[in-house]
Amino acid sequence: MGVEGCTKCIKYLLFFFNFIFWLTGGVILGVALWLRHDPKISTLLGLEYDGNHAPSTFYISVHILIAVGAVMMVVGFLGCYGAIQESQCLLGTFFACLVILFACEVAAGIWGYMNRDTVTKEMKIFYDNAYDSAVNSNMQEKNNAATLVLKAFHETLSCCGKGTGTNLLTQLTDITGITNICPSNTFTSCHDRINELFHDKIYLIGIAALVVAVIMSFTATLTHGWTC
Repeated sequence: MGVEGCTKCIKYLLFFFNFIFWLTGGVILGVALWLRHDPKISTLLGLEYDGNHAPSTFYISVHILIAVGAVMMVVGFLGCYGAIQESQCLLGTFFACLVILFACEVAAGIWGYMNRDTVTKEMKIFYDNAYDSAVNSNMQEKNNAATLVLKAFHETLSCCGKGTGTNLLTQLTDITGITNICPSNTFTSCHDRINELFHDKIYLIGIAALVVAVIMSFTATLTHGWTC
């Protein structure tokens, strides 16, 4: 009687963790889709001028999250059904999928850590190149592609210039009518705004990966104990 009660307890505990796993997959999928369609990010990463495209490294992480979230929902459902039906076959398949997912999670985490500053660096370089191109050609053509890209950066992020020096210089040339690039009374560097925008999102991806890893560990432990 005691063994049967313990077995039922493990069964429902396994179902609970599988349900949390499935729910986490749904949350991660939702967050990933939100990151993919965030208005500011979509605007900036969709920019291009003279054949130069905004870097898409950030979207690689987001697409990995979308794939992980979708797979987690399918695998979580498989685990819930297997736990209720007490199916050794389904739970064994679920455990194998968990191991594969965990390995992918570790690989993605290592890749993300190694490339944590790549997104912001690439966006800054893209902005700097657009800024230099726009400033150098602004006297001849005020609505060229680089200038439009620069205006999109400034309006989207409410910023101006690479730093304090270029910010003040551009504000001055805007006032004198030489250029028309920055929003009025904007003194925040675009480098700072790019850091704020992408660092926050990258940390969010890191937190999601950590939560998934913890839940996977608990679920894998229970599933392994049940199937052995």
